[in-house]
Amino acid sequence: MVNPELFNKKFSITLDLAKALAKIIEDKAREIKVNAVVAISDCEGRPVLVECMDNSYIASYDVAVNKAYTVVSLKMPTIQLKPLAQPGGSLYGIQFTNDSKIVIFGGGDPLKADNEIVGGLGVSGGSEEEDTFLSEYGAKAFEKMIELISKG
Repeated sequence: MVNPELFNKKFSITLDLAKALAKIIEDKAREIKVNAVVAISDCEGRPVLVECMDNSYIASYDVAVNKAYTVVSLKMPTIQLKPLAQPGGSLYGIQFTNDSKIVIFGGGDPLKADNEIVGGLGVSGGSEEEDTFLSEYGAKAFEKMIELISKG
C-alpha cells in the first residue's frame, strides 16, 4: 500500500495568490514601460492565470505560457537554459521537443516554496533583458509572499 501522505503537496498556487503576484509584476512592467503578458502555472505546468496588459503583443501570450511550462518542466530559469540549448550545448535542439513548448530565452523563472518548485512564471512583451528582469523580480516577490504567508 502506498502512503497517501506522499502525495500531499505542502503548497499550491491559488488563483488569488497568482492574481496578487501578477499585479506586482504588472506594476513593475508599467514602471519600465513594458506591455507584458504574465503567465503563472502550477507545478505541473498548467496555467493558473494568464494576464495580458493593454497593448501587449498577441505573440507574447503563447511565449509567456510556454516559459511558465518550461521552467517547471526543466526546473530552471529559461535564461539558464539558453546557453545549454545553443549549438554545441548539452541540450541543443530541446526547443523542438514537448510539442515545441520549450522556450530557450529569458523571461521564465520557477516559483519556489520551501525550496521546492511549486509553479512557473513566464513574462513576455519586452526585450529578453526586460522579460528576464520582470520574471526574476516576480520570483523574488513570490518568495517574499510565501514568507509572509508562512508567518501567518
